[in-house]
Amino acid sequence: MQDTGPKKKLYMETYGCQMNVADSEVVVALMEQEGYELTERMDEASLILVNTCSIRENAEQRIWGRLDVFRQQKQKHPQTRVGVIGCMAERLKDRLIEREKSVDLVIGPDAYRALPDLLEQVESGQKGVNTLLSREETYGDILPVRAGKNNISAFISIMRGCNNMCSYCIVPYVRGRERSRDPQTILREVRELAQSGYREITLIGQNVDSYHWKGSQGEAYPFAWLLDQVARIDANLRIRFSTSHPKDLSDQVLEAMARHSNICKHIHLPVQSGSSQVLKAMNRGYTREWYQNRIDAIRSRLPGAEITTDIMTGFPSETEADHRETLSLMEYAHYDFAYMFKYSERPGTRAARRMEDDVPEAVKKKRLQEIIELQNKRSASSKERAVGKTYRVLVEGTSKKSDQDHHGRNSQNQVVVFPKGETHVGDFVDVYIEQATPGTLIGKQVKSQ
Repeated sequence: MQDTGPKKKLYMETYGCQMNVADSEVVVALMEQEGYELTERMDEASLILVNTCSIRENAEQRIWGRLDVFRQQKQKHPQTRVGVIGCMAERLKDRLIEREKSVDLVIGPDAYRALPDLLEQVESGQKGVNTLLSREETYGDILPVRAGKNNISAFISIMRGCNNMCSYCIVPYVRGRERSRDPQTILREVRELAQSGYREITLIGQNVDSYHWKGSQGEAYPFAWLLDQVARIDANLRIRFSTSHPKDLSDQVLEAMARHSNICKHIHLPVQSGSSQVLKAMNRGYTREWYQNRIDAIRSRLPGAEITTDIMTGFPSETEADHRETLSLMEYAHYDFAYMFKYSERPGTRAARRMEDDVPEAVKKKRLQEIIELQNKRSASSKERAVGKTYRVLVEGTSKKSDQDHHGRNSQNQVVVFPKGETHVGDFVDVYIEQATPGTLIGKQVKSQ
């Protein structure tokens, strides 16, 4: 039947990790099938969805603030429907239903297919709620509607959920157990993106290294195999992946990276702590020595690669000696960049249930400041090593500081700024690095060799 009426409008906001970005693209695809059109204007939307994050408390606080804005919008337009989806919906379902009268829909990460039916429930006067977790759902059959405007880079989700059960982490409780996506659907999506002119894709998952698919005859297809297959599709398509887990990062993955020039030479390898005692309390599944072994393997197999990380300070029972071990491991690894934060208790986690948050806030702040100061030095040193070298850079857009400059990233995931010249967004250009700041490389375009 032909739809002759005006299209319904969907307004969407996304917070949190790359997985949430990918999930939002799936949701938009599902809603387009239902006759919705994505809009950037909240005031013209008939449906407002916010995809949420629960990793840290400040992420959730931001969402509560946005819900106040949506409530005001609904007061102006009572027929507008408001939905909270994603991890916060999974974790705080009851609170959202009871406290937020303006929220019509509460949908967890594995229930997006139910959106149309839940909207029908809302129209009949009920709340639309589904936070059931799944052991099978991967959304592998849905072609996402890409959020980026330049059609240059895209995320491809290769697996969902997490089995690691780190004692501080809420992810397994809000995203469920690990399940890997059929590799043929992944490879098909990569081919379609390459044929559509995309220049870079990022394979994502809570822990991509534990990707594991079993064939019909029981044969195993690990992440190293998938990475190799993706890289072979188009030598001109850049491949990235995130996030790696130190206990699962195999030599075979590093060998695949070394074998293919289009696999970017950057690994995000969260360490969290440099102390084996704290790592054990965190239930990370590796020791300081194991992590150092993985750093050594990266350095030996991938000369010139850059490593980034996550660091947490102030975890329960962390001593000053443990903190010093973290600082020394930072020196050893020489990270190009780090996400650094102090521990905050997340309700429902093992740490919250069984461990006393016994590191004083003042001590947490002091230790975090020491970590930040050291990483700033390491970042500056890392960028300085790039001066005098030439890198192939994918042009991503105009520099924030000057409309005469472009910015992009090299294979090592470092931001590079250079005069535009005749370059365009989506071009690969060779840039000679003339100077550096702790966060940016600055150079000029040179002719390809």
